[in-house]
Amino acid sequence: MRWWKVMGLAAFVGVAATGAVVVRAERRRRAYTAEQIRDRLRQRLVEASPADAPPPT
Repeated sequence: MRWWKVMGLAAFVGVAATGAVVVRAERRRRAYTAEQIRDRLRQRLVEASPADAPPPT
């Protein structure tokens, strides 16, 4: 019966760790300004576009 307690504790620790990772990623994502996000999206679009396609306006 004791191993059930260990499994429950391990599950609790796993859920808590996952929550911490999600919160950290959300904080990092929200730290960008709107202009930084636009610049990053434009850069990704240029990188994803074929070389012979005209640049986006």
